[in-house]
Amino acid sequence: MAIDAVNLSRIDLNLLVHLDALLTERSVTHAAARVGIGQSAMSHNLARLRDLFADELLTRGPEGMRLSPRAAALVEPVRAMLAQVEALVSREQAFDPATAVRTFRFGLPDSMEILLMPALLERLRTIAPGIHLRLSNVDASRLLKELDADEVDLAIGYGTFHHGQIHHKQRKLFTETFLCMFSAEKTGITPPISLDDYLRLPHVLTSLTPGQNVRGVVDEALEKLGLHRSVVLTTPRFLTVPSLVARAPVIVTMGERRARLFATELGLTLSPPPVALSDVTVSLLWHASYDHDPAHAWFRDLVSELAAEL
Repeated sequence: MAIDAVNLSRIDLNLLVHLDALLTERSVTHAAARVGIGQSAMSHNLARLRDLFADELLTRGPEGMRLSPRAAALVEPVRAMLAQVEALVSREQAFDPATAVRTFRFGLPDSMEILLMPALLERLRTIAPGIHLRLSNVDASRLLKELDADEVDLAIGYGTFHHGQIHHKQRKLFTETFLCMFSAEKTGITPPISLDDYLRLPHVLTSLTPGQNVRGVVDEALEKLGLHRSVVLTTPRFLTVPSLVARAPVIVTMGERRARLFATELGLTLSPPPVALSDVTVSLLWHASYDHDPAHAWFRDLVSELAAEL
């Protein structure tokens, strides 16, 4: 389809940058700060955008500004278009990690942070000292929404996220198997642990899911056998678990890589679980608008490379 250059030239394309900020922030004040202009200028641009699209775009509601149906439909196409424009410009300049300056907002659970970050930080300081990281914890139930809202540049999550949409890109990093970890001294147990001892011992459960009835893969596997375990402590913080297990006669079932790391550091005992557990896929996720961003592609490859070394 031929481009109507005359009609297109009447549109200030900078308005689309401001539209993206308004759709993301849902606030004139915050959108103005995002693009570095005054609030009055952003209010003027919102009026121009309303005229351009013949729609209110943002309206006031009980909880602040909300998107009109037309505005909600514009979120993905506007963001994708701006990303393509940015990629076209950036591809004219070769990406050089040694001289690049950029901050990546990286969402990942602390269980992956302790596995991956030491090696990643070491590599970045060596080959890309201008690349900075801003880490945040992730909630699996909100991960895709955070990508859509451009709150994180990329994230690591457990599972394959089959419910994602076409603009949710993912790459398998590795498959995680499980091990039991406990203090042989505190529990009086030597590996391999029996099913009777496994059910008798109190368990620690790590879960990022809020609520009263938190369940893990172990509970689902035991339920199929008509069995259940006693969970005496549930925590969203994976990094506290080794200390808990080292001091009390309890047991935890966790990913093999983390279990081996913690057991080595604290002298804990490992055993295969006495019940069959399905492996878990660990995936890297990002929004399709970053697909052709050279720096983003380089960083994704680096994370994948280091994950493979785990």
